[in-house]
Amino acid sequence: MNRLFTKKRIVIALCTLILTGLSAVGTVGYLTFLRSPANPPADACADGRPKSSGPVVVAAGASMTQGTLGRDWVGDLREKPEFRGYEFVNAGDNGNTSADLRGRVDSDIVACDPDAVTLLIGTNDVRDGVPLDEYRDNLGAIIDRVKDKTSARIALMSLPPLGEDLDSEINHRLRDYNAAIKEIATRATVGYVPVNERFTDHLHNRGHRPAYDFSFATASLAAGKYYLLGHSWDEVARDNGLELFVDHIHLSDRGGAMVTDVAAQWLSSAEGAAKSQP
Repeated sequence: MNRLFTKKRIVIALCTLILTGLSAVGTVGYLTFLRSPANPPADACADGRPKSSGPVVVAAGASMTQGTLGRDWVGDLREKPEFRGYEFVNAGDNGNTSADLRGRVDSDIVACDPDAVTLLIGTNDVRDGVPLDEYRDNLGAIIDRVKDKTSARIALMSLPPLGEDLDSEINHRLRDYNAAIKEIATRATVGYVPVNERFTDHLHNRGHRPAYDFSFATASLAAGKYYLLGHSWDEVARDNGLELFVDHIHLSDRGGAMVTDVAAQWLSSAEGAAKSQP
């Protein structure tokens, strides 16, 4: 009888442990990959332009912009005193490529009738091997549509390195996409935000850096440390031998601060240019 009772207790304990683990995994999965960013277009622009009396800014991109994995740089912009009264709409969507963003440009950017738009898109194009001509076409089409349907000032943001080893094969490929971004910004006469340049300036002469090694498991583990254990994104990055990224793609607190800084510089200059117009 005692032996049977002991077995039952062990089974109950194991089931409880398993359920607790599954609950934790589910929580991290939802917070990281499934939930919407703060103030997404579906909420902010459901009835057209947000009712904010201040400028409306749409930050469009993929997971780095969504900010549920890694530092939320759009949220940090929202908190800056100089942008008090601005309406920041987060149009980041996990896993998006330039083609995905092109497909939702009307619903997630044009529908907001924004005053300013930042575009940080292409990391997944590089990872997926999307041909450069196709990437150029998508980026150009997004800009043309926003220009045609709104009066927003637009800025293309260069793509951060993939991992911190600047000599890796994937970062050599990334350079062609960033060259295309700069070329398109010039040709389309839109703004250019030098995210990649800021990151590479920081990483140069930093000595040996870990090889690029992103995976879903790495991302999930990083998210678990943040959401379950309460580590900062900088602490998560350090655990992986990194400084600017938590998992070779998504931003640490320090990396996010760099993106916030260069985006804020452009936004302030764009606002100043708008006010100087007759």
